[in-house]
Amino acid sequence: MFKKLDKLIIKAFVGPFIATFFITLLVLIMQFFWLYIDDFVSKGLGTGVILEFILYLSATLVPLALPLAILLSSLMTFGNLGESFELVAIKSAGISLLRFMRPLFFVTIVISGIAFVFANNVIPIANLKQRTLLSDIVFAKPAFDLKEGVFYDKIPGFAIKIGKKEENDSVVRDVIIYEQGNPLQDNFIVAKSGIMRVSDNKRFLEFNLKDGWRYQ
Repeated sequence: MFKKLDKLIIKAFVGPFIATFFITLLVLIMQFFWLYIDDFVSKGLGTGVILEFILYLSATLVPLALPLAILLSSLMTFGNLGESFELVAIKSAGISLLRFMRPLFFVTIVISGIAFVFANNVIPIANLKQRTLLSDIVFAKPAFDLKEGVFYDKIPGFAIKIGKKEENDSVVRDVIIYEQGNPLQDNFIVAKSGIMRVSDNKRFLEFNLKDGWRYQ
């Protein structure tokens, strides 16, 4: 009877676990893409590049999705058993709470071991490939990381604001570059348009501005 009970609980757990895991993973992926959806969809990136990026991103989000999936699927499992009065039958048979929860303890330990191996061997590689792919996208399309109408301050000593990005993601318009290196004097450049590109050694971001002024 106990073996049948274990199979019953594990079978009731597996379905909700798989469903909640992929739903949680999808929500986490969409949370990331909400920030970059315009750049990924409308800036000429191929479907293969987007799918490859989603694959690497999914691997890095597995440690966040697993605990939520285990929690939600456990609640759903015992909720379904309670709704169908199977928990009442188990308790009336004299089986303790810890006893019929024991199969899930073993399943959780197995999942934890798999997650440890996955985090130790797969996630570092996926994280590296994801960052490399994102860097390649930025180098190919320098304005990828710059949002329209928002100051970008991730370049030391400068804050950059662009009013509009063209389709090729290299031509920018209504450019403001604020130099932050001198605390005693405000230096900034204003230009109506310009072209952005990454230097050949990929260490510098170069601007070729037109119709601009420098104020200091």
